[in-house]
Amino acid sequence: MRRRDFIALIGGGTVAWPLAARAQQPDQMRRIGVLISTASDDPVGQARVATFLQGLQQLGWTDGRNMRIDTRWASNNADNGRKYAAELIALAPDVILAGGSLATSSLLQATRAVPIVFALVPDPVGAGYVDSLARPGGNATGFASIDYSMGAKWLELLKEIAPGVTRVAVLRDPAVAAGAGQFGGIQSAASSTGVEVSPINARDAGEIERAVMAFALSSNGGLIVTSTASAQAHTELIVKLAARHKLPAVYFQRSFVTSGGLVSYGSDLVDSFRRAAEYVDRILKGEKPADLPVQAPTRYELVINLKTAKALGITVPQSVVGRADEVIE
Repeated sequence: MRRRDFIALIGGGTVAWPLAARAQQPDQMRRIGVLISTASDDPVGQARVATFLQGLQQLGWTDGRNMRIDTRWASNNADNGRKYAAELIALAPDVILAGGSLATSSLLQATRAVPIVFALVPDPVGAGYVDSLARPGGNATGFASIDYSMGAKWLELLKEIAPGVTRVAVLRDPAVAAGAGQFGGIQSAASSTGVEVSPINARDAGEIERAVMAFALSSNGGLIVTSTASAQAHTELIVKLAARHKLPAVYFQRSFVTSGGLVSYGSDLVDSFRRAAEYVDRILKGEKPADLPVQAPTRYELVINLKTAKALGITVPQSVVGRADEVIE
């Protein structure tokens, strides 16, 4: 082969080879971890994760093509949370979705480097997950599940449905900042509604059962269940206690009402997972959690169980039924 022909061949190859390599190169594979506070067989948790994955797909991320998903479920157990957080960090993910406070705290104990997007966290500032809502400052950001003004709305809703209530037990977790914050929001509206409020600690099943039973010994009582991981873990027990002691109750999310509770008013928690997919997408494209503000809920839902109302001897005003997003009959 003559020298100039060889040079021409090599010269043509320098153009063709990179083009061919790019044509055969698959999309860059990114790794996304998912840690959910609840159990893997929880249908509500499954729906939230499905919404997150759907949101990612709409943004161009497909499992097995340009991303890989690794999911763990903590089953509302702190030891599991720490164990699975360590497992996910060891996989060197590009970003992790944390569903709930237990998942978020477990991950932040394990890493201050890997980006974390959280959802279902009542008070991320009070819990120490971020420096502020506007400027998170660290490796975590996401979506708060409540604002403290919700407390007043819960109390007003309870009085609207059960005007005879003069005493309200507020089930909260005193060990977390959100417990005190939500109770404070309820207290702020107590005087204007003519209601006496008292806290019930919700750290374990036995404590919840004993406190509700003692409260129910006096008449004209009602119950407000604030947003806590403990309350969510004991949904069935709390709903049964309210029914057994004839306590009209307002809950922070719809799963209590679909399980037989009276009424719930709270943020659309499934929607926060769709929005979390948008933050994960932005982080994968180069943005940093420290620069993405924590966002408050944008959608709220009112759910009423008329079957439960009938069992309690309550006639829910038509004005309340008319503005409900979902009515269970």
